[in-house]
Amino acid sequence: MQRVVGVADFIVSREAGEHLVTYALGSCLGVAVHDAVAGVGGLLHVMLPQSSIDPERATNQPGAFVDTGVPTLFRECYKLGAKKERMAVFVAGGASSGPDDQDHFQIGKRNLVALRRLLWKNGVLVRAEDVGGVQTSRTMRLDVGTGEVTLRHNGGMRRL
Repeated sequence: MQRVVGVADFIVSREAGEHLVTYALGSCLGVAVHDAVAGVGGLLHVMLPQSSIDPERATNQPGAFVDTGVPTLFRECYKLGAKKERMAVFVAGGASSGPDDQDHFQIGKRNLVALRRLLWKNGVLVRAEDVGGVQTSRTMRLDVGTGEVTLRHNGGMRRL
């Protein structure tokens, strides 16, 4: 069964037959986590780095922001039996909308910096990533049963 993770949203699961997928990762980030021992996985499609720009939205939709979405994703996985020290983390997205001199807001780059800072502060390492680039769109898919993360990008598909 496939479940689609929308923009600014996340899904966690421990159903071995489920596949979580999110589409159109440009400047947004896809963050997939998996604990093989607990059989728990989650996928987040996050839009913006800091919730301070819209605290009300962050409360109602924490998946919109790196600083609220990532901790929420981990906490929800913990509720299903995952443990931080066993979780594999995969990241995709963070593209820019053009060359640096034309990408005024640099959302993709800022999302990546916020994510890396947050993970580093919490002692979490990224197992694999496919990030950056210019005006690129990625589709990220997590197999909850196996923990396999695949990425569709530029007409091809590969495992992260």
